[in-house]
Amino acid sequence: MENELAVLRVVRLKGRPATADVAAAAGISEQEAESALTELAGSGTLKEANGRYMLDPSAKDRLAELLEEERGQIDQDRLRSLYEEFDQHNTELKEIMHAWQLRDGEPNDHSDAEYDQGVVDRLATLHQNFAPLADQVVEVVPRLQPYPQRFSSALEKVQEGDHSWIAKPIADSYHTVWFEFHEELIEALGLSREAEAASGRAE
Repeated sequence: MENELAVLRVVRLKGRPATADVAAAAGISEQEAESALTELAGSGTLKEANGRYMLDPSAKDRLAELLEEERGQIDQDRLRSLYEEFDQHNTELKEIMHAWQLRDGEPNDHSDAEYDQGVVDRLATLHQNFAPLADQVVEVVPRLQPYPQRFSSALEKVQEGDHSWIAKPIADSYHTVWFEFHEELIEALGLSREAEAASGRAE
């Protein structure tokens, strides 16, 4: 089925997305997302409640099968090299998020606009340095094509003054997109989050 892997991965990563969420994250139209979601729900692969979708337990095997097929089509050596580069950016991203949430060991109350702007500027610099790597990853794993625009869209909202787009968990914030991108890299390489966390790579 067209878009099956992309749609299942979005549902897996987001938990209970609506059709619009799936379309945006998968880089397809809402009509395409609705068609795929309806078909997958009809087959029992997904469950639908109040316009939101979640994986049926039976979907795990199907998703694993599709991911394995995708891994077989990927230049694993090239992707692993890119992942090593990503790890350096990931360390910086974690430092930026730490600075956004805490200041001098205390929760950041965001009362100091100059301090917050400094963190925003660091995020913008990270994005500028990271964007070429994201494009290279897409060349190796074409399914991840929506990610560069998702990163850019989140940063644009931040720079327009809505700082919730830095790390808001229930939106396509920069941190949310980063987390999902990291998860995709882990899966594409056949790694496990547990192992990556133990090595200090995972957030």
